[in-house]
Amino acid sequence: MSISASLVKQLREQTGAGMMDCKRALEETTGNLEAAIDVLRKKGAANAERKADRIASEGIIGQWISDDGSQAVMVEVNCETDFVAKDESFCGFVADILQVIAVNRPTDLEALGELALGVSGSVNETRLVLIGRVGENIGIRRFECIEAASGSVLSGYLHGQRIGVVMGVQGGQSTLGRDLAMHVAASRPLAILPSDIPPQLLEREKTIFSAQALESGKADAIVEKMVAGRVTKFVRENTLLGQAFVKNAETTVEELLKLESAEVSAMVRYEVGEGLEKRNDDFVTEVMAQAQAG
Repeated sequence: MSISASLVKQLREQTGAGMMDCKRALEETTGNLEAAIDVLRKKGAANAERKADRIASEGIIGQWISDDGSQAVMVEVNCETDFVAKDESFCGFVADILQVIAVNRPTDLEALGELALGVSGSVNETRLVLIGRVGENIGIRRFECIEAASGSVLSGYLHGQRIGVVMGVQGGQSTLGRDLAMHVAASRPLAILPSDIPPQLLEREKTIFSAQALESGKADAIVEKMVAGRVTKFVRENTLLGQAFVKNAETTVEELLKLESAEVSAMVRYEVGEGLEKRNDDFVTEVMAQAQAG
């Protein structure tokens, strides 16, 4: 049967799938729109299975903060290339996920995947359809729902689409939260306070410092002092309160907070792909090879 352009357009608007995929799905289902949507979902699942082992370390950090600063959401959604990370449909998918998380407050990724998201079905079903459309592996890596502590206000900062920070601050000027979020984006503190640094991380650093100090050949007592000094410096440089404030290197963050009679109650920092294996292939070469093969 002949499939009208308007029907193809309608299916494309509902699913976000490619035009030719929509046309083929409608032809396969003799123009039945609902059945065609199911066909596209199945195709998305098949494509996703084939692409599941491909590295997805690019992507977007999405951020949402309520108008009153009482709630916030951060999410990382990954794809394989920066090209797809800028795709309108991929960006829209991330924006939709943010709203779903903000409204439903799921407890984990599995619960998030089962939530409804538009006409394509659940979040996971919509993800599968999007994989079929853009031709890359796509995954929701992590998300966090942040609640402001009593008396605190949440502020956020996005550095492009790759770094996102949410800060909870009590007291201080209205701009303090965003200034601190920008600081955290740039300085990457591991924790707010020294006591928040994981003991196993401190022990690992201490072991490394000890091995380096022993190579100096100095007496054990001196080596012990050297190690203690290096651990102290590590803690100072990797905790928010000990760091020099990026807008004024003469002042530490702790001094700034005292000056403004403020306290930090929350700190969440996401960066795209941190800790993930990176693609090292040449995307342009890959595209050229595919074009030549076609």
